[in-house]
Amino acid sequence: MNKFLKEFKDRGYFYQCTNEEELSELLDKKKIKAYIGFDCTAESLHVGSLLQIMCLRLLQQHGHQPIVLLGGGTTRIGDPSGKDKTRKILSEKEIEKNAKNIEKILKKFLVTTNKKIKPIFVNNYKWLKNLNYISFLRDIGKHFTINKMLTFDSVKARLDREQSLSYMEFNYMILQAYDFLELNKIENCTLQIGGSDQWGNIVNGVDLIKRYSDNHVFGLTTPLITLASGAKMGKTADGAIWLDKKFLSPYDYWQFWRNTDDKDVIKFLKFFTDEKLDEIDNLNNEDINNLKILLANKTTEMLHGKIEAEKSEKIAKETFSDNSSGLNLPSIQIDKSLIKNSLNIIDLVIISKLENSKSEVRRLIKGKAIKINNQIIENEKILIEKNFFNNNFLKLSIGKKRHIKIILI
Repeated sequence: MNKFLKEFKDRGYFYQCTNEEELSELLDKKKIKAYIGFDCTAESLHVGSLLQIMCLRLLQQHGHQPIVLLGGGTTRIGDPSGKDKTRKILSEKEIEKNAKNIEKILKKFLVTTNKKIKPIFVNNYKWLKNLNYISFLRDIGKHFTINKMLTFDSVKARLDREQSLSYMEFNYMILQAYDFLELNKIENCTLQIGGSDQWGNIVNGVDLIKRYSDNHVFGLTTPLITLASGAKMGKTADGAIWLDKKFLSPYDYWQFWRNTDDKDVIKFLKFFTDEKLDEIDNLNNEDINNLKILLANKTTEMLHGKIEAEKSEKIAKETFSDNSSGLNLPSIQIDKSLIKNSLNIIDLVIISKLENSKSEVRRLIKGKAIKINNQIIENEKILIEKNFFNNNFLKLSIGKKRHIKIILI
């Protein structure tokens, strides 16, 4: 098996491939161009996009050239994949602003100085904006049947739930297939990578190119990542884990990884760091808290740089180490059974005796005055989980002056 594909599989990135054996042979013969698309629905990407970004890095590490497709055109429509309602339509200025910032974020993860593997950034608005509707239906639309399109999960799920799916969204999969055709023509792109929810759209592109030329192209998908808790990767009860420090500080980003569930740590070291796989496999017997710090440092360094990663670890140690003010805070002990019985943030504050009124706690949460481990709590229904505790304790704060250490026993 080709080295790129082998590592792709060994890291857990692999889900499906249109013609794996033929792709492997091609990758052994030459370096290729492969693309991943990112719609510009927000000013920043979040951790939910990180696996795709790691695929771009892996391509470069194996000498291939990644193409980043910014969906300036398709964002104007909205991808129905994985969505249970129509997306908000953004203005052209908003989409342009988002595209520029997303490109800036992606460049932090990718090598931009080596001409052979330097990422190519393209915006599909360049070719979609000038499409002639009649010509497009005649030349492209004729290759897509309603029967087949209705079988795709992204469409079927919405219809099964009797939720509306606009004609505009229905066309998204045709435009994504057309993107692959254009990139194959202008950049000789031979591989599209995407999440497993994009499989139908990717296969459409492969089939469309076959109809237009003798070119052999391929589709490769990654699994959708969920946390050990079952939650979707990329968001927490307090909101999205953004990759732009304007929306999430490097320390809070570090803390997100530091609070990874024990069951996810080794998997995430493979997914989201460049650590060698054999070295990760040898870490299974290491102290889990040390592994979480390793994960937090490596992921934060990749995005925000080594200085920010080291600074974040230092802040955490000062808060939670024996020699810090964290240890000297007034403390209470709570039994582990409380965590198992769905202890929420309101009850935790009452138990801590920082407040004695549930209505007052709710008011403080709305005012963003309550923090756990220096992170603002905005959801009054959030449940306190074991991974909130570092070395069996957490810091609960109300405002700037009221703090307490809660020890799990």
